[in-house]
Amino acid sequence: MSTQTVPRLLRPRVEHSLPARLSRSAAVTASGHQMRTEDVADWLAGRARAHHFKVERVPLDELDGWSFAPGTGDLGHRSGKFFSVVGLSVAVDDGPIPDWCQPIIRQPEVGILGILAKEFDGVLHFLMQAKMEPGNRNLLQLSPTVQATRSNYQRVHQGSKVKYLDHFVRPGRGRVLSDSLQSEHGSWFYRKSNRNMLVETDADVPVDDDFCWLTLGQIGELLRLDNVVNMDARTVISCFPMSLPEAGALCSDTELLSWFTAERARHDVEVRRIPLADVGGWERDAEGLGRPDGRYFRVTGVAVEAGSREVTGWAQPLLEPCGTGIAAFLFRRIGGVPHLLVHAKVEGGYLDTVELAPTVQCTPENWEHQPAEHRPPFLDMVSAAPGDGRIRYEAVHSEEGGRFLNAEIRYLFVEADEATAPLDPQSGYQWVTVGQLNSLTAHGHYVNVQARTLLSCVNSGAVKL
Repeated sequence: MSTQTVPRLLRPRVEHSLPARLSRSAAVTASGHQMRTEDVADWLAGRARAHHFKVERVPLDELDGWSFAPGTGDLGHRSGKFFSVVGLSVAVDDGPIPDWCQPIIRQPEVGILGILAKEFDGVLHFLMQAKMEPGNRNLLQLSPTVQATRSNYQRVHQGSKVKYLDHFVRPGRGRVLSDSLQSEHGSWFYRKSNRNMLVETDADVPVDDDFCWLTLGQIGELLRLDNVVNMDARTVISCFPMSLPEAGALCSDTELLSWFTAERARHDVEVRRIPLADVGGWERDAEGLGRPDGRYFRVTGVAVEAGSREVTGWAQPLLEPCGTGIAAFLFRRIGGVPHLLVHAKVEGGYLDTVELAPTVQCTPENWEHQPAEHRPPFLDMVSAAPGDGRIRYEAVHSEEGGRFLNAEIRYLFVEADEATAPLDPQSGYQWVTVGQLNSLTAHGHYVNVQARTLLSCVNSGAVKL
């Protein structure tokens, strides 16, 4: 009897056709298989009218199902699931503020952010959801096909099943095109990660009333508008493997990774979880938990009614930023190739000390009391950019509406030159190409969530550099 084994069928390590298919989808901007781009706003408004939505502020002490733990003062849910608000102590070796304490959201479970793709008439389309989030100023925005925490899709809330979830958790229901763990806001979340997935199907997919198929180019057109495409959709799109053609880069991929590794290694950052009751400089009152000087953010409570969600009513705390943030990439064409100036930024909630952030990422009001030399580099340049023709892209986008209340950031691409942003940048900054930044999103905890929003604008064609 022969003992010869059948060799396993080898597959290509890289699907070379995918970037071209994504680019082809990004080029289709006016109309897709299901809907014209100009009709999306009316469709979203119709989905908002089709359901009952209501969000009311509630004192933290009166949140149904939530309580402050005796001793620690941590704010958590009676199930022990979902998330909690705890304290964090941070000490850093660099920057104008060497140490601080703050409340932070702790949500150790990994959620799924998944977009389902299908080809119609030779063009990839993406199944997008009109999803209500209580923290969004306009409540309902375009979200991924699936946007669910583990507690949600395991139905801890005893609500209905998450639609289309099987495509992302059951083997054989689709072909995975990209899949990576990505961080969320390092100043507001403690080591939070979500699984960002793009899955293609050839099957017939019944389309629920709150879902529609759009091309990547249509999504790009919508990313030029304020508060239409939600944060979770933007981060998944940033991870699409675009493989943009580039003649070269100011530094090689190996040099870039070496610089980034050195940035992680050189920072001495001490992060400790502490009881929420021990967070100094923060006070609880009838409105929530915040600072007497009104800076940074508050923790407040809401009661929610949402007819289109898996559970139609619930209560929860939300983090409410004090002011609108700014996240901006300075860019230059170097040897004809667009380069972005990234910042190796330390944030207390990161899993690994440093991630690549936009050139400027802050809330300006939080720095007004600081002397000029302590203000974030390039902030004054970005703040002065409107009106001088250097802005290539500008829009206000909501952040995670499931955890943050009215959290908005003004996102920009601003053209620079040698006088404003030299090729030999200051410590902590480096010039990278769009393709280099896009390739790093295949790995977790390299590119932060604000930089990924800006990258999604390039991937989708919302901005051309």
